[in-house]
Formats: sequence, C-alpha cells, structure tokens
Amino acid sequence: MEPGLVGPGPYRATRLWNEIIELFRAGMPLRKHRCRFKSYERCFKASEAVDCLHELLGSNQNFGPEVTRSQTVKLLKKFLKNHVIEDIKGRWGKEDFQDDGHLYRFPPSSPLKPYPKKPSFGKEVIKFPDWNDPKAGTSQEHIPVKSIMTNSEMWYKRHSIAIGEVPACKLVFRRELTQENIEEIWKSMTLSRLQKVLGLDCLDEVIDTKLVNSKHIVQNAYNVNKQGIVTLEDKSKDLPHWILSAMKCLANWPICSDLKQPTYSGFERDVFKTIVDYFGQMKEPLLTFNFFDVFVSVLGLLQKHSEAIEALQISCLLLPPENRRKLQLLVRMMARISFNKDLPPLSESVRTRVLIKYAGADTDATFPAPSFCHQISTDEFEYQRATGSQEPLAALLEEIATNKEISVKDKKKKLKQFQKSYPEVYRVRFPTPETEAVLFPEKSKQKPPLLMWALRKPFQPFQRTRSFRM
Repeated sequence: MEPGLVGPGPYRATRLWNEIIELFRAGMPLRKHRCRFKSYERCFKASEAVDCLHELLGSNQNFGPEVTRSQTVKLLKKFLKNHVIEDIKGRWGKEDFQDDGHLYRFPPSSPLKPYPKKPSFGKEVIKFPDWNDPKAGTSQEHIPVKSIMTNSEMWYKRHSIAIGEVPACKLVFRRELTQENIEEIWKSMTLSRLQKVLGLDCLDEVIDTKLVNSKHIVQNAYNVNKQGIVTLEDKSKDLPHWILSAMKCLANWPICSDLKQPTYSGFERDVFKTIVDYFGQMKEPLLTFNFFDVFVSVLGLLQKHSEAIEALQISCLLLPPENRRKLQLLVRMMARISFNKDLPPLSESVRTRVLIKYAGADTDATFPAPSFCHQISTDEFEYQRATGSQEPLAALLEEIATNKEISVKDKKKKLKQFQKSYPEVYRVRFPTPETEAVLFPEKSKQKPPLLMWALRKPFQPFQRTRSFRM
C-alpha cells in the first residue's frame, strides 16, 4: 500500500498507529524457521522485524530517516504488549522484545485500533458551553503567527516514536467558569449518568428536564454535614423543632431526648404516632410529584442491586434540599428503630421492623384498605396538625405535673425543660404563673410565740434594796 501524509486532525494518533501496523504486516517477509528441533511456518526473527520496520519508518514521510534502530525496537516492544505480534508460542502482553533471534508471528485477529465513536444516548439533554468560542471582536485571523517551514526535522520532533504523539496545536481562549456554568455542568452530567444507568434512549420518557433545578443538585452535593445529611441555608424550611426532638427520642432510645426516661406507659407509641401524623399530613410526598416516574423506573432495577442503588442515589440528588434532608433524617430514624432491641414494641400486632417498612406483609394483623387523598381546608389542616401532635405532649406534661414520686426539685427541672422545648403546649396547661404555683404550695413559716421572759433583761443576781424601818 502507498503510505500517505497524515496531517493534523481528530484521531491522528490512531491513524498513525493503524497505518504503520498495516505497512509492517504487508511488508514483513514470513517464512519457515526452525527452533530447538522444531519447525514453525509463517514467522520471523526479532532482528528481521527490526530491519524491516526500521526501513519502513525511514522511508515514510510521517516519520523520516531520523528514526534510529533503538527507537524501532521500542516500537516493537509496544507492538508485543498490544498484541500486534506474538511469539511462536502465542505469548504477548509484556515489553520483553529484544533485537535477537527469537521467533515471532502475527496473530490471526486484527490489531488495528477502532476509531472512537460518539455515545448514542439519544438527544443531548444539556448543551455544554463552548469554551473555545472567541469573544466578540477577537479572531484567529488577526493574530500574528510566524510561518514555519515543515521539514524532516520538524516531523521528527512532532512524531518521533521515542518522544511520543504530540497533538495538533490549537489556539484556545481561556475563559473563567461562572457559577451558572458549574451548575449547568452538574445538571448535564447528572442527567446523562441517570439516563445511562436506567438504560433509556431519552429521559423525556420519565422526567421533564426543564423541571430539574441545577442549584438543588449542587447544594445537595456540597452542603452536607459530617454525617452526609444536607444542611439548609433557610432554617425555616427545616423540620419543626418538636418533630426533630421526637425523632431523636426514638432514634436514641432509651436515652430519650431531654427527659432521659419515659414517664408513662406507651410513651414511645405516642411519640411514634406524632411523627407518623406529621409526615402523613404533608401536601406533597418527599419524592415530589415531578420526579414520581423517575423513582418508579428505579424500582424496575431492583433485580440489579448495584444499578438500582446508583440510580436511587442520582435521583435523590434532583430533590429540593429540604426534601432530601427530611428524607435522610426519616430513613436514619427508621434504620435505628428497626435494629434497636431495647425499644418497646410500637404496635401490639405487628413487629417494629415490619411496621417501619410497610403494614400487612407476613403478619396476622388486619389493616384498613388504603384510602385516596382528598383535599381539606386550611383550618381543618391546622386543627388536625395541632391535635395530632400536641395531645401526646399534653399528656406527657400532665404526667410530669401530677407525678408525686419525684422530688420537687426534679419536677421543677423537668417542667422547665418542657417549657423550653414545647412552649405552646406548656402555655395551654399553665396560662398564668398562679396555675403553675398551685403545684408547689408554699409551706407556712410560722414563727414560735414570743415568751414574755425573752423580752426581759438577762437574769441578774438579787440586789439589796433600801429597807424601811418601822
């Protein structure tokens, strides 16, 4: 074949590699050789390969006559490592080729490298910014460039086997990445990876990519604490303090929040019901309606454990940070409750681990059929939220107030802690200081009656007085 000049362009290194391999395979003479009383057909000696390839490189305009014999040996070492050639016993993969009399042959499989192909993931979700676009008023035509005469020495410097492949130079305009650029890159890479893991040609089947907020992805990835839980800049979007206290109480049982120990039977069930009522009365699920189809697609990968985990992790990055934080705290609490053997049963008929996951599976308990959600008024929602969460707390406060087994000092301490944690509930039970003072009646401090003799002077010895003589 007639060698041609391989100019600059895409995949230039691959084109040079394939061209020299084709020339070597076509020009290397193959004949019969003997080694240790055994004959081998269609093979060649190492020294013959060096002679042939050195001559081909010297006459090729892409390399030139400056290529030395030692450089040719280095290239043949690469050929042996990449299975372009193999020894007569079929061994390859090491760079132990030497300029000697060892016998080698060509493998039956093609050693040519395929050209890279663009990944076919359907239509592009997000277009990356083109960092090479020159700014307005700047063009490569007006930049002075010194003309260089191309000769064999220049080709040697650029394409020598010893030096390695040098990519073609291109003028690139340096541009600073803005925060918007970073967020768009995060969004594009996240959606591309999710599409690949789900095995879909296009994400339009499961999600509207316009609804994906790139700021949420960046915040979920960077704003986390030591436990990996998202931290919120706007604290008003976090869980209420009383719900966080209830979740910590069950998660750390029996080291229960501020009260140390439960003060009445069934306390842990009331706390659990408070948490269930709060999350059950949310207007929108934590996974949101916009990403519902994505998480349904993740369920289809449950048979592939690793793919399902990765798809779930990526999908959770799309959630609003406040939803992701609530979901993380809820899952951590559920995991601790499931493995806590010291926690009393949260149900009389269902084991705690089954109750945490779902109701009705492999149990004898009967549960009401699931009902569909219906819209309620704002006043009714506020009433249900207040009654559903504050009744157990009010019962707990009453138990503390009426408990006669604890000392007055401990009772005052616990009431003060309760007032600090749940001021609204405390204010309902004790609206005025007088109602609180009833729990601690003051003891009557009566002073002993004063004795008449205490008012007199100290006892003095009898003194002689003037006598009256008759």
